[in-house]
Amino acid sequence: MALPDLAAMDRLGRAIAQELRAGDVVALTGGLGTGKTTLARSIIAGLGHEGEVPSPSFSIIEPYDPPGVRLPLVHADFYRLKHPDEAQEIGLDDYRNGAALIAEWPDHAGGFAHEPGCLSITLEVAEEGRIAIVEGGPDWLGRMPR
Repeated sequence: MALPDLAAMDRLGRAIAQELRAGDVVALTGGLGTGKTTLARSIIAGLGHEGEVPSPSFSIIEPYDPPGVRLPLVHADFYRLKHPDEAQEIGLDDYRNGAALIAEWPDHAGGFAHEPGCLSITLEVAEEGRIAIVEGGPDWLGRMPR
């Protein structure tokens, strides 16, 4: 899917937010500067959050709870993890209980593609903007953003 500008990235994020359910994972993959955090911010805004959305690069996990958002959400940036076991050490399962998860650098946490509620998005830089390669697990059938 072509994302020629920030407005297209925002539309994708808001479309994902409309379909997002507790237990879902949005796994964002791509090199540095491909737009993972930008897309995450659009999803979070689409869930109703107003104001700044800090990058969880240093905190690793940034939770969002109703009424500020439509459903409980965890935004995680696993870039700094050295081993997937560290995700469990920081209590990822506790944060995820009853919440949706936006995971940047999901491979650093062991990946989530095996989960039925995982929407995997790979972002790549293109001549004009970005390209998003979107793959949904079985729970995303009929809910895939366009």
